[in-house]
Amino acid sequence: MSDMQEIFLSREDKFHGRVVSVHVDQVLLPNGHQSFREVVDHNGGVAILALDDDNNVLTVTQYRYVFGREMLEIPAGKLETGEDPASAALRELREETGATPDECLPLGTILPSPGCYGETLHLYMARGLHFGAAQPDEDELLRVERIPFDEMVRRILAGKIMDGKTVAAVLKAKLLLNL
Repeated sequence: MSDMQEIFLSREDKFHGRVVSVHVDQVLLPNGHQSFREVVDHNGGVAILALDDDNNVLTVTQYRYVFGREMLEIPAGKLETGEDPASAALRELREETGATPDECLPLGTILPSPGCYGETLHLYMARGLHFGAAQPDEDELLRVERIPFDEMVRRILAGKIMDGKTVAAVLKAKLLLNL
């Protein structure tokens, strides 16, 4: 046991939705004090950086209600219970952009906001793209666009792209591929 580990004492469930559940846990701190932790549980998700033969990134722009604006992102979605993350990434890419890749490589996992949000996000990179018809979910209104990889990096460094999964995947790919 770590000298910083908190001990669970009790839980109060607050909300159960389609995407997240919320609970408040009472914990015992290592210094003997008690505190509360507000936790948002999420089944996990996937995001996929798809590069075409000209090193353009397939992006989707959608309205993000929480921030009240459109945001440019890489294709992504939530995991279904028991679903393999690589399969989910391929599903999301196909649904949102119509693309199917020859290769799909893992870029690792990230924890988007570990202070309160219990989501693990699996990142992938896809290459060798073939295109068919997109089939977005009924509530997904997306604009698909191809943006040069270097332009994505510039926009991220300029603070114009702030979506965490997109930033992480693009910068990981930048280092891994030396593009």
